Amino acid sequence: MRNRLNWLFVSFSWLGKKMKWMKFINPFRYLKILDWYIIKKFIGTYFYSIALIISISIVFDINENLAKFTQYHAPLRAIVVDYYMNFVPYFANLFSPLFVFIAVIFFTSKLAGNSEIISMLAAGVSFKRLMRPYMISAAIISVMTFLLGAYVIPKGTIIRQNFETMYKNKKKNTSAENVQLQVGQGVIAYIQHYDNNTKKGYGFCLDKFEDKKLVSHMTASEVQYDTISDSKYHWKARNWRIRQLRGMKETITSGSIKDTVVMMEPTDLVYSKGQQETFTSPQLKDYINKQIDRGSGNVVQYEVEYHKRIATSFASFILTTIGLSLSSRKRKGGMGLYLGIGLALSFTYIMLQTVSSTFAINADTPPILAAWIPNIIFTIVAYFCYRKAPN
Repeated sequence: MRNRLNWLFVSFSWLGKKMKWMKFINPFRYLKILDWYIIKKFIGTYFYSIALIISISIVFDINENLAKFTQYHAPLRAIVVDYYMNFVPYFANLFSPLFVFIAVIFFTSKLAGNSEIISMLAAGVSFKRLMRPYMISAAIISVMTFLLGAYVIPKGTIIRQNFETMYKNKKKNTSAENVQLQVGQGVIAYIQHYDNNTKKGYGFCLDKFEDKKLVSHMTASEVQYDTISDSKYHWKARNWRIRQLRGMKETITSGSIKDTVVMMEPTDLVYSKGQQETFTSPQLKDYINKQIDRGSGNVVQYEVEYHKRIATSFASFILTTIGLSLSSRKRKGGMGLYLGIGLALSFTYIMLQTVSSTFAINADTPPILAAWIPNIIFTIVAYFCYRKAPN
């Protein structure tokens, strides 16, 4: 037994010597007490500002919608769970750049006011070194913002929008007229009227072409999307009729009910305002690719939404740099001026996002450029602020 223990001890000692290099890939090895102090201050102030501002927003929202909640008899559980539990992350993520800026301005101004920044610089800490914990904090917020916006919030947005439709009388587009789209290579589908509530289409027609010649023409008085199928694109046609055209020959078959696969979904037929916000990023990517393959031009708002989620997550680094550069100097008058500048710049960033998205939709601006215009402009501002920062 003792020999075995000795052998294990020798083995682990040898392994420990050989694996010394692993300490260099440990990220916590590079974080000092100063870094942890600033990171805790940054993240803590960020969440505190979110809690404070969102709490005020909820109070105003309740005051505005209380009459509607009462009028449409909204259950308390639905108000709390379905609406406000999804309201909070949506608006917190939407205004994340504002909260980042406020957090940086607020606690950095306090550090500067207490002469802590001056002490750090006097102790030999360069401004570039001082930025390290700020950038680490910004990276944490950036990843969190992207994951929430790309995967979590879209699912909650569906629940929130359904609540608004039921209990706030916020009308949602649930039907479409005269829809025609390409559902495959040389395959054109047409629906005279589609009702998204029942997932039914009326006046259905499906044409297949080969070498620009019609080879099949299917009609059905009604098609029903199969919502319980294990796979997508399953439709049930009623009172169907198919004409097969082969040269001069024509074959006609018909029946009452037919299960068929048509490469389209309800989301392809009905568009409602804000629908792009209900898709996760992988779903958005698939939808965009599918619509482009079909030759549809109604994908710009989806492309803007997809790129905006990525661009917004990078805003944390840009606004953190600007906030640190502005508020690291000790000035008379406290932090009021910095908070005012921070609010103005944050709202300017959010406004630029809205304006650039409008340019993409109405002025043929490339969606990726429209999504990144605010970041490009504010990166230039951040560069000049950084150059003017104290050495």
